[in-house]
Amino acid sequence: MPNQTAKPDARSKLLNAALSVIRAKGYSATTVDELCAAAGVTKGAFFHHFKSKDALGVAAADHWSEMTGAMFSKAPYHDHADPLDRVLAYVAFRKARLQGGVPEFTCLVGTMVQETYETAPAIRDACDRSISNHAETLEADIEAAMQERGMSPDWTARSLALHTQAVLQGAFILAKAKGGPEIAADSIDHLSRYIELLFGSKNIERP
Repeated sequence: MPNQTAKPDARSKLLNAALSVIRAKGYSATTVDELCAAAGVTKGAFFHHFKSKDALGVAAADHWSEMTGAMFSKAPYHDHADPLDRVLAYVAFRKARLQGGVPEFTCLVGTMVQETYETAPAIRDACDRSISNHAETLEADIEAAMQERGMSPDWTARSLALHTQAVLQGAFILAKAKGGPEIAADSIDHLSRYIELLFGSKNIERP
């Protein structure tokens, strides 16, 4: 029988190292040597898999999307019957993930795009795909909540889904500035209250 638990190859090791090192140091401050050291691979192995640091940055954004996408697809907020409850439970789920040190709960693509939006368009575009595609996973529930309540507002489900990401990314920036998750938790609570106000809901049961 073939080994079903094969060890990760050098490329996977480098991508996993990028998730932790870049979130801790930022993209610009992270060097290829540091990534190789964290991954336990040679510099030759790095350039075998990635032609440049920017190429790794794009791949890391895609890797982040795959990992987080799998996690969110199985998250318990999907279990609520009411679509608005699912949206609010999603927000609560994001708050619950504010665990550990700042690099452990902040967003890789949010970190990278702040530094590379002008200097590395390929990384910027990969980060945009990651954030926008994740926002799209909320649109159906937002749209369903609007329809159930007979709402015809001057905003769209897509705009609200993207707004949730804007608040979350801003909350991560404040957490970095303050050195802890408390301000981010407060911001996420405000986001939840804002959504409740948009939908005219009161005393919605918290997940």
